[in-house]
Amino acid sequence: MIFTGTLPGFGATTTVLVGAGGTLTFSPAVVNINAGDQIIWTWQGSFHSTTSGTLSGTPPTATPNPNGLWDSGVNNAPHSFTNSFPSAGNFPFYCSVHYNSSMTGEVNVAGAALPPTVSITNPTNNTTFSAPASFTLTATASGTSGTVTNVQFFQGATSLGNIPTSPYSVPVNSLAAADYTFSAVASDSGGLTATNSVTVHVVTPVSIILSAPQFLPPGDFRFNYTANPGLTYIIQRSSSLSSGTWTTLGTNVAGGSPVPFDDPTASGNPGFYRVGRLPNP
Repeated sequence: MIFTGTLPGFGATTTVLVGAGGTLTFSPAVVNINAGDQIIWTWQGSFHSTTSGTLSGTPPTATPNPNGLWDSGVNNAPHSFTNSFPSAGNFPFYCSVHYNSSMTGEVNVAGAALPPTVSITNPTNNTTFSAPASFTLTATASGTSGTVTNVQFFQGATSLGNIPTSPYSVPVNSLAAADYTFSAVASDSGGLTATNSVTVHVVTPVSIILSAPQFLPPGDFRFNYTANPGLTYIIQRSSSLSSGTWTTLGTNVAGGSPVPFDDPTASGNPGFYRVGRLPNP
């Protein structure tokens, strides 16, 4: 939450929560103010600081570069620290204890050039795929103070391609089972950058096994099936194995395994059921 107010002869005041809700974050992480305004950092967690400066490299192996504009020191809640910003500029900061957990922020004071914006639109964060996984990594980007000149994509620290114009996308092919981090870094004509990252889970599909069949007269049939959480499955029913005609009863993104299924409209005798895993989107 941001609190702002103005007193005669003074600029506005904005509050940034330090370790909000027990997280390793500043909230909000990006603050836009005017020259002469103040920021009050208010501690909600412990062993945190607000320290002006940048990071060399990327977490979890970054190195801090304090610039001496301000440093609250490491403190525990309850605590607050105030800094004024008399002139325009872009002022990054970090927690001197948790910077390698991406506990960083920045203050943009009006008049300074603002970085571009970038967002990965496909896949969404925490998407689960079955191995081997192939998809198109896609992002949108727009300039704030300058014009976007390129978007570079990364898998971890490995560059997947540098795309100069929209649409911004690169192919990703044949990923084995593991967790992956993908990033998109947008650069603008003023030399400013912005980064957005997502995590993707790739799993080895388990065999689909139907179990625990239960018929509840007059027409309710239930069973379980094994699945990978996050993958999508289709459930179908037929009155005859020889007819080749199957009726789709539903699709489901598995939340765990086994997955219970209930058909409250079971009819006909005999009745046959099958469950299939849908392809990766």
